[in-house]
Amino acid sequence: MRVSTSHQKPDLQTDGLRRYATRTGLEIVAEYMDVAVSGRKEGRPQLQALMRSARHREFACVLVWKFDRFARSVSHLLRALEEFHHLRIRFISVQDQVDTESPMGKAMFTIVGAMAELESSLISERVKAGMEAARARGKSLGRPATLPHLVARVENLAQTTEMSIRQIREALPGKVSRSVVGHIVKRVREQSRGISL
Repeated sequence: MRVSTSHQKPDLQTDGLRRYATRTGLEIVAEYMDVAVSGRKEGRPQLQALMRSARHREFACVLVWKFDRFARSVSHLLRALEEFHHLRIRFISVQDQVDTESPMGKAMFTIVGAMAELESSLISERVKAGMEAARARGKSLGRPATLPHLVARVENLAQTTEMSIRQIREALPGKVSRSVVGHIVKRVREQSRGISL
């Protein structure tokens, strides 16, 4: 269950879910409810607790009032459904009338999966087309090149000291990523070891 603000009452969800469980013979072993947490927000504590319990196989079925009370997006819903499927945990959305054990629920799961895959492919195609258009206009893509004086400083520190990558990075006057510093340090120190052999 989830309510977006502390002023909202979860009664509709709790009462509806408990009635459904009683009517269908499901025994409630735990209840999870996030209060004043957006469905789009990462790190919902009760949702994370539910997923941990699922991985420990503490229950056989997850019952929600509606999809939007559980998942923040179609891709999030699909990932959760795939995980429940792998763990052999049944998933029921009361208001959406979907039960992953029913033929309609299995069909819906397949359709949602196909739509998520299509959405991912379309996004990928748009990104590639955008990059090609930018290249055609002469725009350089990716991270800007590290300034030569910073490269020289990293090379000097790598050759003349035993400083760690983190220490070298902290000693630089400008912003240089850890991966760039690490790459230069590795190259310089491997070359110096090769020369000394």
